[in-house]
Amino acid sequence: MTREREKRLAALVLGVLVFVAFWPAASAAPPPATRTFTMAAVEPKGGTTVDKEPFPRDPLPEGKGYVLKEPDPKTGRWEVSTYRWEPSQIVVYQGDTVVLEILGVNGDVHPARIEGYVPGFVVRRGTLTRLTFTADKAGFFTIECTTHQPSMVGTLVVLPRQ
Repeated sequence: MTREREKRLAALVLGVLVFVAFWPAASAAPPPATRTFTMAAVEPKGGTTVDKEPFPRDPLPEGKGYVLKEPDPKTGRWEVSTYRWEPSQIVVYQGDTVVLEILGVNGDVHPARIEGYVPGFVVRRGTLTRLTFTADKAGFFTIECTTHQPSMVGTLVVLPRQ
């Protein structure tokens, strides 16, 4: 074995040993903390005219979460929209204090809940709704507006603290 190969092998072995020595620490959860998230209740919209794109004839899923407006008889313009939480996924560790600050941007009112944590709250347009709770159960929990189904659904992911 040449001197250069010995150096490379020694560097590789040293690198693997350092990685293995610190690997458990790299995967450990951070200490419990207060995690603040800014969210919004939004309604993305799109539209065009029938001369550019035909109006879709397939029905959208039931509920008020998706809206498809028929073409205007004079202009031929049709629109589609959906209600959403932005962001739609929040990730925390078990034991964290979670603060959600949710601004109502579109839609006058959003009665909502967070499965397993907040049985009911309301988000109104132009108002900041603040929720604070401790994420004491690990798992996946639905964040949903009960009016704008099936699209206005998010997920609270609570990772187990190990």
